[in-house]
Amino acid sequence: MITAGVDIGSTACKVVVLRDGAVVAAITGPSSFDPQRTAREIYDRALAAAGAAADEVRCVVGTGYGRARVPFAAVNVSELSCHARGAHHLVPSVRTVLDIGGQDVKALTVDANGNLVDFAMNDKCAAGTGRFLDVMARTLEIPVEDLGTLHARAGEACVIGNMCSVFAESEVLSLLNEGAPLPAIVKGLHLSLVSRVAALALRVGLEPDVVLTGGVARNAGVVDALAGRLGIALSRLPAGSDPQLVGALGAALVARDHVGATEGA
Repeated sequence: MITAGVDIGSTACKVVVLRDGAVVAAITGPSSFDPQRTAREIYDRALAAAGAAADEVRCVVGTGYGRARVPFAAVNVSELSCHARGAHHLVPSVRTVLDIGGQDVKALTVDANGNLVDFAMNDKCAAGTGRFLDVMARTLEIPVEDLGTLHARAGEACVIGNMCSVFAESEVLSLLNEGAPLPAIVKGLHLSLVSRVAALALRVGLEPDVVLTGGVARNAGVVDALAGRLGIALSRLPAGSDPQLVGALGAALVARDHVGATEGA
């Protein structure tokens, strides 16, 4: 049985294809002003990678910011539930999921079966999101992929007092003009970002095991800063798993459940 999950985020579109519950394709591409076209293009690429035809797919579930714009999806499901499901599938002991997306942050509590229990979101401001780091990397004139490496080279961190992207950018420019070391600035930015994430986690009630998802979870500096701020070790996803694809994976698993429930009815 083949099922698929399509996660249309604010900055990236992700598709995961499952065959009998195993991932056979996982494709990511940039989001655009036309979510319907983007979803179709990434989905077609994923099917080609899986060696599957569209009529072989039993169910497609859409999720994410633009889930209502996936016309070929049989069901649309909240990204909150899909991230909970995907994280639980990868780390069955997970009880708290922290998802740092391109333009929002989510803290989720999950039960032993991977069901969403409670959540808190920061979706009104870029503070604590991937967008915050993108803006700061451009200000520092470095690739965003280099932030984690620079963080590891830092000793003491610079203090970045503002979580607002606009004011934080001004602080960074002032620090650069004062000759502050680049690694120290980057570490300060990471500490500023995770303070917002940690606040959301504490709001829903932090319970181990804790898993970090979203594209920002690829940044080892953010992982280090968040673990230090929370005072706990974050559980790692299995080797080869991409934290940015957790929502799409969850959607594909929900699609598999949907087929089972329909056939069992």
